Amino acid sequence: MKKAFLTLAVALPAVAMAQRTQYNVLYIMTDDHTAQMMSCYDKTNVVTPNLDRIAQDGVRFVNSFVANSLSGPSRACMITGKHSHANGFTNNEHGIFDGSQQTMPKLLQAAGYSTALIGKWHLISTPTGFDHYEIIPGQGEYYNPTFITMDGKTHVEQGYLTNLLTDKAINWMNEQQKTGKPFALFLHEKACHRDWLPEIKYLREYEDVTFPLPHNFNDTYEGRLAAGDQEMNIASNEDMTMDYDCKIYDPANPSRLGPTYLAYLGRLNSRDRAAYDMFYDSLAIDFRSRHLEGQALKEYKYQRFMRDYAKVLKTFDDNVGRLLAYLDETGLSKNTLVVYTSDQGFYMGEHGWFDKRFMYEESFNTPLVMRMPTEYDGPVAHGDITEMVQNIDYAPTFLDLAGAPIPEDMHGVSLLPLLEGQHPKDWRQSLYYHYYEYPAEHKVRRHYGVRTADGWKLVHFYPVEEENQYGAQQIDAWELYDLNTDPHEMSNLFGQKGYEKQTKRLMKELKKLQLQYNDPILETYPIK
Repeated sequence: MKKAFLTLAVALPAVAMAQRTQYNVLYIMTDDHTAQMMSCYDKTNVVTPNLDRIAQDGVRFVNSFVANSLSGPSRACMITGKHSHANGFTNNEHGIFDGSQQTMPKLLQAAGYSTALIGKWHLISTPTGFDHYEIIPGQGEYYNPTFITMDGKTHVEQGYLTNLLTDKAINWMNEQQKTGKPFALFLHEKACHRDWLPEIKYLREYEDVTFPLPHNFNDTYEGRLAAGDQEMNIASNEDMTMDYDCKIYDPANPSRLGPTYLAYLGRLNSRDRAAYDMFYDSLAIDFRSRHLEGQALKEYKYQRFMRDYAKVLKTFDDNVGRLLAYLDETGLSKNTLVVYTSDQGFYMGEHGWFDKRFMYEESFNTPLVMRMPTEYDGPVAHGDITEMVQNIDYAPTFLDLAGAPIPEDMHGVSLLPLLEGQHPKDWRQSLYYHYYEYPAEHKVRRHYGVRTADGWKLVHFYPVEEENQYGAQQIDAWELYDLNTDPHEMSNLFGQKGYEKQTKRLMKELKKLQLQYNDPILETYPIK
């Protein structure tokens, strides 16, 4: 299927390529936002009217997934159109993204586009393939953040990061319009990443809300060794800290992340710091008077995490509204594809967790909505798109929209046929996933797996040599799930009687994908 799109692009004569409309791309990506916290997917917890508007005016992908649920690797998959083993950036803690390799922004430049990156880069190396960039170092800061410009210099700006990023995006688009060239703008947010520090004006937002506990909030991890041996439990004060995560600071007993938390607050000016302290100090006084333990403490921490996360999200949704208004007011909506997604999903208390990494649905799945240019010169789909898509598909999609050739070595496929309302009969029926970052923070074991369109999933958690130095229990275990009857992934069916046929089918599909993408893991753990 991908080769058919490639042939079409390459076969276009030079004159036709020059005459074809080249549409702008506004790609907006958050960090750690999840479909459970976006009201066009799930109305349980929050309302996100501006994000929802993209879906209402365009399409909502209901089977959207990532190839590796971790920030840096996910971004590398997105800009290369390749799985992690092929683009070389498998995890955040080891290695540097090779900026000399082929990337989608570079290919758009070659097709006549201006490209810009504003916000989070998180690939360690210096960005390449961008005519303009202004990035935040590492994870960045919510309050009065530091920026790095193309000359390598750093500077601090006053304000809340999400608002500043929108200002910069609008300013760049204003300047870009003067050139007459099509553009691709990659706006990469810090929101809704951990530490969840709200904009000061929203400190009290959501404080009257009690969020319902997820169905499997008190998961006991029976039959799932890796799930039971991670370090991302809300209940654990080592995993989810009282100060850094819940904003309940005790100077006599700071957590391991307490100094980092105070450093973030130290960036506030005196007026905003006073407002912040007044609010959270009052919560701390109330908390200490309760003497919570056990389940009550776990549920308290959950509510604090959820409320602060929702506050951070609210500011982001406001800024999506600003961006959409700008496009409408300037007429850019006519020729601009608007894309919103997250670098992966996130656990909002499911399995008793926060964070991501596992191939379970909440972090493997990610929100994805797109709005086509209002004057697109072809058919345009509206509503839900049910085909399985993955973040390796974004690169070929943008190239296809630009009329540029799609390299044969890209693993992803163009979503443009879906955006035009087509339903190709040969569309993929399964997806491949591979997570590498272990040993590392949160202690999620390395694993790979396959997820099929008919709702089955097979996962292999595998040991590595580094575990011998880490001193952890070695885990070599398979998991099988029927998502049709077990959407919360609580019952591991692998090895159980009656599931031999499904296991064999998924093993065959997993091997097919590993061969298709040439993942060397197949040499270490061959599937017969």
